[in-house]
Amino acid sequence: MRTLPSRIHAAAHLGGKLTFIQGDTPTPVSWAEIHEDAKKVAAGLHARGIRPGDHVAILGPTSRQLVTAIQATWLAGATVVVLPLPMRMSSIDEFVAQTRDRVLGADTTLLLLDADLAPYLERQPGDPPSVCFVDLPVDDPFVQPDIDPSSLAVIQFTSGSTSDPKGVMLPHATIAANLDGIIEATTFTSDDVLVSWLPLYHDMGLVGMLILPMTTGVDLALGSPQDFMAAPSRWMEWLSTYGATATAGPNFAWVLATRALERMDTLDLSPLRVALNGAEPVDPETVEAFIAAGRRHGLRPGAVFPAFGMAEVSIAGTFPVPMDGLRTDDVDQLVLETEGYAAPCAPDGQNARRLVKLGRPIPGLQVQIVDPNTGQRRREREVGELEIRGTSVTTGYYKRPDVTAQTFRRGWLRTGDLAYLIDGELVMCGRIKDMIIVGGRNVYPQDIETAVASVEGVRAGNVIAFGVDGRHGREAIVVVAESKATDPEPVRRLVAATVREAVGVPPREVVLVAPGSLPKTSSGKLQRSLCRAQYLDEALQPV
Repeated sequence: MRTLPSRIHAAAHLGGKLTFIQGDTPTPVSWAEIHEDAKKVAAGLHARGIRPGDHVAILGPTSRQLVTAIQATWLAGATVVVLPLPMRMSSIDEFVAQTRDRVLGADTTLLLLDADLAPYLERQPGDPPSVCFVDLPVDDPFVQPDIDPSSLAVIQFTSGSTSDPKGVMLPHATIAANLDGIIEATTFTSDDVLVSWLPLYHDMGLVGMLILPMTTGVDLALGSPQDFMAAPSRWMEWLSTYGATATAGPNFAWVLATRALERMDTLDLSPLRVALNGAEPVDPETVEAFIAAGRRHGLRPGAVFPAFGMAEVSIAGTFPVPMDGLRTDDVDQLVLETEGYAAPCAPDGQNARRLVKLGRPIPGLQVQIVDPNTGQRRREREVGELEIRGTSVTTGYYKRPDVTAQTFRRGWLRTGDLAYLIDGELVMCGRIKDMIIVGGRNVYPQDIETAVASVEGVRAGNVIAFGVDGRHGREAIVVVAESKATDPEPVRRLVAATVREAVGVPPREVVLVAPGSLPKTSSGKLQRSLCRAQYLDEALQPV
């Protein structure tokens, strides 16, 4: 079954359910009911002229209406474009502009949206027609159209953490191959139970935590990002309440989960076997802190699951063996930065840096590490650019043949990530575009950001480091961090000292800004390039 509708039809009547959680109120509904509703909405889409090959953009908060609209679009044979919600209400003008750019950039035929959001998106000349979820006709009979497995199922806009968002093209067969790889790599069964709060406009939330259960019929408890951010303890409570065996989140979310667990009454996290940490660099200290905090709640240390994925491979790239837990590689940081080689060293060595092993490619994918300029393959432990090829790799970027051509080299997807391999396992070092070159050393900004996040007065997960032109043509380090400190000067001095200790080079400047002011993508990733531009334009507002 190489199309999503064929898998959805097969899974709909297997007895599984989807529990929507709004705040602390659960509303269970069977996948069979979702499917029946989706067929009615699909008939409504057909009545409005939607045909196979059309693109339907969908905008709304996590809800039964949103999930139904997503499935209905596939049943109608159309391509889904799930649009991001605003991260902060203060950015509503930016949200409207970005939404229109995505809608037009995806050649949208119809915009489906939540009624509460309709007032923000007044139609302008050239905009496609829009309709609220509740206003679609649902009285016509549904007739399933033929769907080509090579046709587009999803246009997934990238996060835009290092560049403008691009529309990743994901055909039905490509997503199906990734789902098969996930199922095999995680030994996924019908007994698994998923819990998620991840946004459905992000590939991890859409493919990994919605399409997977929707096409296998397993139970899913689904909350919203807003409810999680308002009270991170809810995530842990949901895991316990629903007996979750699998969940996922970016590194910063596990920091918040750890703090919540430390002050919560005893939960039951013992069923959990896949606690996936991905979508941003995995910090080993964060993982270890979560294990420690979860111990009294029955968490098995092996359940932590550091992994690598990206929209360009649907979602899953490399996975560890389930229940193997955290595994790290201790390397000499100075050798890594000056020679591009991950030389093993003692954990307590003077220049020791601990990097997380992220497993091997899921079935259907291959990876290699190459020289970013020549494409020559690197040997084991030599740092280079990560390239991927296989059954679940994107066919390219929508209406961007120039970017597509630059992204593929001899059939391999160029990720822009610096990494190395150990016995076939992936270890990530950083992004090529984010590298800071200081005195012949390749300094990785996440090393600085992780160290600064531990400074008292700095908001963890809200630190950005980047390079700027310095004297004599050398780069200098700038650190921008959110802080609530009433007296910022001691925090600045401590941040500067921490950076010097962490990478051996003092920052040229430390800028402390108000909470919530660092630029982030719709999925919550820090935008280093935009922050750097704001710094150079003197647009940052120091506290």
